[in-house]
Amino acid sequence: MFPLQSIRVLDLSRLLPGPFCTMLLADFGAEVIKIEAPELGDYARHYEPKIDENSVMFHSLNRNKKSVTLDLKTDEGKDQFLQMVGKADVVVESFRPGVMKRLGLDFPVLEKINPRLIYCAISGYGQTGPYAEMPGHDINYISYAGLLELMGEKDGKPIVPAVQVADLAGGAYPAVTGILLALLEREKSGKGQFIDISMMDGVISLLQSTLPNYLMKNIPSKRGEQMLSGGLACYEVYQTKDGRWLAVGALEMKFWRIFCQKLGKPEWIPLLNEPDEVQYKLKHDIQTVMYTKTLAEWMDIFEDAEACVSPVLTFAELVNHPQVQARKMFEAIEQDGIPVKHIGIPIKLSRTPGKIRTAAPKLGEHTEYYLNQDKS
Repeated sequence: MFPLQSIRVLDLSRLLPGPFCTMLLADFGAEVIKIEAPELGDYARHYEPKIDENSVMFHSLNRNKKSVTLDLKTDEGKDQFLQMVGKADVVVESFRPGVMKRLGLDFPVLEKINPRLIYCAISGYGQTGPYAEMPGHDINYISYAGLLELMGEKDGKPIVPAVQVADLAGGAYPAVTGILLALLEREKSGKGQFIDISMMDGVISLLQSTLPNYLMKNIPSKRGEQMLSGGLACYEVYQTKDGRWLAVGALEMKFWRIFCQKLGKPEWIPLLNEPDEVQYKLKHDIQTVMYTKTLAEWMDIFEDAEACVSPVLTFAELVNHPQVQARKMFEAIEQDGIPVKHIGIPIKLSRTPGKIRTAAPKLGEHTEYYLNQDKS
């Protein structure tokens, strides 16, 4: 038995934020039906590299789902979608605000057909405000949210993050939370509701360790000078003799003391929270010591030491790491005789865990089944 086994989700979203949201729902048993345009489908299908006719990214994001093709620009396609809405619990879409209204399929219309329907709209700037209909991508949302300004080294340019912070942490995860909250509330009221997820809003909400300083004390944050992004020598990345990198997170005195002792520099222990000019010199001095040994040598030194020191791993090292393997963060299933490797499920439930049950669907693979079913 899965927690969301009786929940049917119609997923109109494409690419990353919406499909990641519905993947998490599907992993825990929700019946997620991708509603895709005929012939083209989700754009992510066409990315490279591919396993079959679909990209590896599409396979990863769309496991455990079904695919139905409908042309929502035609009367027939709209009618078929409305029939499906009558038996759905959730609709997820990631169009720009106004698109679903122009199609005649926005929440006020769908709500009349199914008053219990939960409708989640994921967009860059939300459904309201002067920027609501503006286009954008992850880099734009984190830039408006003030996050990009803080990323990178002091006196350097802002650094684009390697993962899509707004799409995932600012959009997909809040969407999952909103849907689950609305489902829980529906148990009391019997009514659905509209969920407005702005990826920019979501990123702003992540700034809990920096933005309150400005809101309450008018203290601005500067790139490379924040406590947890380059301001402190005890929370930094250092290069080793062999060109590898070591991450140090010795924030608390108990960890910092051990770190300094392992480096043979007990005189540095009192400098943990000294001003910026001391931190700058301390980082230079630590780096000089780090250059004397390889990554493997440093990891041997810190092997049994509680100093919050870790290697910066490559993907090749990550997939073979014993902690990652113990947590089952990589799983493989077969599709058409081809092993498809997936990133595992990060949410671990003791009694009703999620499961990767099926591979991503072929475009329109389940159209006939659902359209015939929903006529009944």
